[in-house]
Amino acid sequence: MNNLKGTIIKNESNIYTVITEKGKYNAIPRGKFKNQDIIPVVGDRVKLSIENDIAIIEEIMPRNVYIKRPKLANITQIIFVQSSKNPKPDLLLLDKQLAFAEYLKVKSIIILNKIDLDKNKEFKKIKKIYEEIGYKVIETQANENIGIDKLKNELKGNISAFAGNSGVGKSTLINSLFNNIITLEGEISHKNKKGKNTTTKIQIYEIEKNSYIADTPGFSTLDISEIQSKDLDKYFIEFKKYIRECEFIGCTHIKEQNCGIKRAVESGKISIDRYNRFCKIYEELKEKERRKW
Repeated sequence: MNNLKGTIIKNESNIYTVITEKGKYNAIPRGKFKNQDIIPVVGDRVKLSIENDIAIIEEIMPRNVYIKRPKLANITQIIFVQSSKNPKPDLLLLDKQLAFAEYLKVKSIIILNKIDLDKNKEFKKIKKIYEEIGYKVIETQANENIGIDKLKNELKGNISAFAGNSGVGKSTLINSLFNNIITLEGEISHKNKKGKNTTTKIQIYEIEKNSYIADTPGFSTLDISEIQSKDLDKYFIEFKKYIRECEFIGCTHIKEQNCGIKRAVESGKISIDRYNRFCKIYEELKEKERRKW
């Protein structure tokens, strides 16, 4: 049986689980990939051949998206989970993640979890800022299943990855979506201190037909250094319409005079907090670029 097409849904110790219309196969890659600058990753669409009851990955179809760390292909959206309290929202991390998603050309959804802990409802201000920019923001209280149905609707027809710092409730959120199927095993292993495989295994789970979510340990550490500092402004989506108002081509929007972005900040059209975080991220990227040389 040749040219069987499928999607890689799991990679553990370089054994790939591929789901096809004929069922699931545990597959190994053809040796030729070692000589090419490409290896199969979870999310790849592939062609298989079956030889002596062994499934072999013969071809990797062109990718729409590729993330280097964790290695993942063809996701269509990233769910960025922030907690409203305990820990407090890390908006610098969120803005880095959103910029990277724009760089990848992947849709972003922001989750503000643990809304019950935020008695002053500070999360409403955060929600307003990001909704005005154009991002979808969903309030959740994962332990009570609040907001879970809204999130489920957004997952339909997508391959979604979840990103969030430790403690934001990402595991509880995924468990709520799956009725405690997925991350429970990882958590038990972790409690028994036998959790080595949970950090090396990348897997996507089918929630319903053509709808998957990725359970990806370490996904908060997206390597934003792939973005060059001079291009960062392209990935702050509310900046786009004001960049053309800058007097100088290649304006960094930090020290220059007659800068369209800075004028938009002064007039309240761009959030000053988002702008200040842009400046921090720009300097971080610039510093990394200096170190390379």
